[in-house]
Amino acid sequence: MTRHLIIGTGVAGVSAAFAIRSVDPVAEIVLIGNEPDKFYSRPGLAYMLTKEIPEKMLFSIQAREFAAQRLSLVNGVVERVDPQGRSIFLRGGQRLDYDRLLFATGATAVMPDLPDIDLKGVVKLDNISDARRIIKLARAGKPAVVVGGGITALELVEGLARRGMNVHYLLRKDRYWGNVLDESESRIIESRLRHEGVTLHFHSDVEALLAKRGAVSGVRLVGGQVLPARLVAFAIGIRPRLSLARSARLEIDRGILVDEFLRTSAPDVYAAGDAAQAYDPNSGRHVLDSLWNPAREQGHTAGLNMAGQPTAYVRKTAFNVTRLAGLTTTIIGTVGGGRDDDLVGIARGDSEVWRDLPHAIACQTHVDVNRVRLMVGERTLVGAIVMGDQTLSQPLQELITEQVDITRVRTALVGANGTLSGVLVDFWKDWRQSRAN
Repeated sequence: MTRHLIIGTGVAGVSAAFAIRSVDPVAEIVLIGNEPDKFYSRPGLAYMLTKEIPEKMLFSIQAREFAAQRLSLVNGVVERVDPQGRSIFLRGGQRLDYDRLLFATGATAVMPDLPDIDLKGVVKLDNISDARRIIKLARAGKPAVVVGGGITALELVEGLARRGMNVHYLLRKDRYWGNVLDESESRIIESRLRHEGVTLHFHSDVEALLAKRGAVSGVRLVGGQVLPARLVAFAIGIRPRLSLARSARLEIDRGILVDEFLRTSAPDVYAAGDAAQAYDPNSGRHVLDSLWNPAREQGHTAGLNMAGQPTAYVRKTAFNVTRLAGLTTTIIGTVGGGRDDDLVGIARGDSEVWRDLPHAIACQTHVDVNRVRLMVGERTLVGAIVMGDQTLSQPLQELITEQVDITRVRTALVGANGTLSGVLVDFWKDWRQSRAN
């Protein structure tokens, strides 16, 4: 009987386990993780912080489902991997042998190199234990400081504000998430945060943590300003967990290097998820992703390969639905600041009428912001951001993902003064109809 060991009980590891079982009904499948809560929805932590969902809703796969698939769950810390001996060693000395091994070790939140970083009240949002700790520390009317420029930082800001804390949000640059959003989009988010009572500090960073009786009492900013704080939260990036892979002498760049079948440099050893730097045949490069869906897809593909069903991982067009300051926001493809001569940026705001479109999703309606930004390439749509009403999300996702040739409407799109939605809708309908025939 083949034994599959999976290090990690996050979405990549669990997806791999279910994929293996879908191919091999008799193999032994063992998942090893050091989180007592096993599998839960990491994206749901933000909604737990804002009191929108109870904790129990994060556990989308129950223990009985693992049992039904005959998946063994081992709570422990893997201290060493021996690819030559095809074995792993747990803390405490236990040895487990394998026929196939998957690294699904994920990533960890980066914390700044500051004295007293372990003070009570200094937090990150890495896992459900962190979320519980934050909820326990949060007190209405008390001051909090959040540092960071991306989605997780905003989740912390919104969660603490929803719990009644007086939140000071420190941004190192001149606006929110400037490497993804354009200036108008950043200002929309910032305005909504101010409306919720959040104080924003631009070009700001923490120079020192202040303490009182073993707990954080405030921060001193670069430049000398002091802000009181019962809670200080950092969300300044993540780092793949690579120590095990290094000790096993796997090839590593920024993550564990894997080929298109998610194979590492060691025989019968695979990697998937936040720790894996997967080969992308479209670009010829190894790419590190840190989103839920790519981790799930990589895990599933790795599982199929481990079970003997050769399947290449094809990196899909980036697609992320998130919420920014209460606005449902869909990000598709390339939308950042990088541009070349073939790209034209188009943005349309509230004057558009989005809601008469059939067969589309509408994650959020009746909001005061409806904004769409497109990145138009020479022959295709390269990327899009949809903020607020989501009626155009599905058409744009399909047109961008399928790399549909927009040559015949490109001029109309670029020159569409107030009629962008009409041009897109008509073109999308025609394309769908032609594909159905």
